Amino acid sequence: MEKNRAHPGRPWQLLEDQAVAHAWRDLVETARATVRDGLVVGTSGNVSVRVTPDRPAVATEDLVLITPTGVPYDRLGPEDTVAVTLDGRQVLGTLKPTTELPLHLAVYRTGTARAVVHTHAPHATAVSTLVDTLPPVHYMAAALGGPVRTAPYALYGSQELADHLLEALRDRTACLLRNHGTVTTGDTLTEALDRTAQLEWMCRVWLLARSVPGHTPSLLDAGQLAAAAEQLRGYGQPGG
Repeated sequence: MEKNRAHPGRPWQLLEDQAVAHAWRDLVETARATVRDGLVVGTSGNVSVRVTPDRPAVATEDLVLITPTGVPYDRLGPEDTVAVTLDGRQVLGTLKPTTELPLHLAVYRTGTARAVVHTHAPHATAVSTLVDTLPPVHYMAAALGGPVRTAPYALYGSQELADHLLEALRDRTACLLRNHGTVTTGDTLTEALDRTAQLEWMCRVWLLARSVPGHTPSLLDAGQLAAAAEQLRGYGQPGG
């Protein structure tokens, strides 16, 4: 029964590849975390990860594992794995990939990111309707590459949106999508998800600060952000 759900154009061994199996497990857990943390509602948002299969006999190129469209994350299992090549050709799974596939592929084709998390986080989405750049109210903006830009609005799932995204993400690991949500990237799914949470927190802080009548939030300048970025490079435990 399970074999009927494998993509007919590829060997079933794809799911037996440990790198692919582990990456799908981590992807599903990350997607579930976006719901649990209030970053998405229902089946909104999507998650992907770039993976190099363990065995060349299974696949000779990197694959992108990605959440399918319209399926609640708590229902996803190993048999629901969806994988595409970097040119968008589906090689595993009968479920359709998310409609935001062009957005995810644009990131992988043009940079070094290995994971992408897209959400409709409420505070960040609210900020996306107000400003072209999230004002630097906190030094953790430096951890995202600098002040977070807002990509102009475009229809979801469109190549136009993907193009706007790439410009907003230039030299950054996070951006807002106008009237839409957030996108963060990382070397791992954990890193991309952590950046989503950080961005949502900063958006909430800015909204709270600007809501106080008669007061304007103080902002950090470029020099202060650069100093914070340098300090953050040595943050954490050695080798961590």
